[in-house]
Amino acid sequence: MALLIGVPKETAPGEKRAATVPEVVEKLVKLGFSVAVESGAGDAANCSDEAYRAAGAEVLPDSATLFQRADIVFKVRPPSAEEVALLREGAMLVGFVWPAQNPELMQQLAAKKATVLAIDALPRQLSRAQKMDALTSQAGVSGYRAVIEAANAFGRFFNGQITAAGKVPPAKVFIAGAGVAGLAAIGTAANLGAIVRANDTRAEVADQVVSLGGEFVKVDYEEEGSGGGGYAKVMSEGFQAAQREMYAKQAREVDIIITTALIPGKPAPKLITAEMVATMKPGSVIVDMAAEQGGNCELTVPGQAVVRHGVTIVGYTDLASRLAKQSSTLYATNLLRLLEELCKTKDGTVNVNFEDDAIRGLTVIKEGAITWPAPPPKLPPAPPKPKADAAAPAAAKASKGHGHGSVEPMSAKTLAIVFAVGAVLFWFVGAYAPASFLQHFTVFVLACFVGYMVVWNVTPSLHTPLMSVTNAISSIIAIGALVQVAPPLDAAGAADRPNTLILVCAVVALVLTAINMFGGFAVTRRMLDMFRK
Repeated sequence: MALLIGVPKETAPGEKRAATVPEVVEKLVKLGFSVAVESGAGDAANCSDEAYRAAGAEVLPDSATLFQRADIVFKVRPPSAEEVALLREGAMLVGFVWPAQNPELMQQLAAKKATVLAIDALPRQLSRAQKMDALTSQAGVSGYRAVIEAANAFGRFFNGQITAAGKVPPAKVFIAGAGVAGLAAIGTAANLGAIVRANDTRAEVADQVVSLGGEFVKVDYEEEGSGGGGYAKVMSEGFQAAQREMYAKQAREVDIIITTALIPGKPAPKLITAEMVATMKPGSVIVDMAAEQGGNCELTVPGQAVVRHGVTIVGYTDLASRLAKQSSTLYATNLLRLLEELCKTKDGTVNVNFEDDAIRGLTVIKEGAITWPAPPPKLPPAPPKPKADAAAPAAAKASKGHGHGSVEPMSAKTLAIVFAVGAVLFWFVGAYAPASFLQHFTVFVLACFVGYMVVWNVTPSLHTPLMSVTNAISSIIAIGALVQVAPPLDAAGAADRPNTLILVCAVVALVLTAINMFGGFAVTRRMLDMFRK
């Protein structure tokens, strides 16, 4: 029998997201499930009851009826004590639970003999789990919204402008933490025209910051900051002192600071002190994305925007909810991908398979038994490090030069010998070959030399589009095939028709060169589009 998925209206103050949207309801029905939605559950996310009905969902009048009937409950926020009391015994709950921070909630759900899948406990280091990673999808929305809130509180343009009324300098934005939310904020601020700087304890994110248009600001202290599951770890006192010095300098220089630093299971680290805020320029803005966990700024007030020392400090805890339609759609898709893993037979039933590391990781309670924390997932072995041998320096040296692999440029002596041999061969050909052949041969040699020099001096990243357009141009040989298919007329007006074999070869040559010609230009266009923003 197909299970019923229930989507209640969120009761947390200020929460506008819905656990599913009409577009996803249609896909859940195709998996074999029935769907029921509490009336008004999607109103704040611009999803009306009529839209849910049109997608195949049943709209129930109240949460009590929904909880009593639902076999699986989709939620965004952790359930309240009242909602747990309404939950049917043995039902399944899917949503954010935060088991480490909510031990009492875990006991209440276990007493209901429920099966609880905490989407926040998903092993994020598993590549196949990325499609279910709601933390990432919601953090991306929050990072984008943080920049919008900063722009709203900031008194100037983000991009620099030169107008008849004067010159407007671009805003300077500093982003503390380059995780998913930080990278989303970097890309958004850079697209708005701001000068963006960012810092993170994980050195490997520096390239990602630069690729999004930001400048990576390094702390003058060597220490690796990568923690488990893609998070940062707690750094040493020496690193933190150097980091505070760097933050103090940035606070004096920039107009906007966006902080995103969080460490799992711990309060948000204090990065921006009251003294730093006092040194910022009047009208500056701080958006503290860690406000719900205490904030990265000492003066943050969770849930509010306050002004301290002339600086607006935004501590909103509902950034993702302020883009309710977008975040609801992404979250609903994450839960859909999870249901696809639980219901591979597409018959409206679920199988919580503990052999699957992703499912085992996010299952915190199974049929009333607390199974959290899960054992570490089995990750594939790291690739072996290349052995350092005597050939390594030579390979490194050979890989330099023009950046064309491991071919080392010829020495002056070798180059002179090659030219001498070539000159002798050229003289030999000129002495004995017909004059017409010598003319064509000269053009051929010059074409090879010019082509070689042109390609050799082009940036390696452009070799593929260059060669593809070269291939297209080289299809000029199609003219030779055309001459064979339709030979010119002689003085008497008669054409010297080729034999059948030559005609067939000419037609085949025309087909192949046409493919080469159009395909070469098509590949060139697609490759060059990759270099355009």
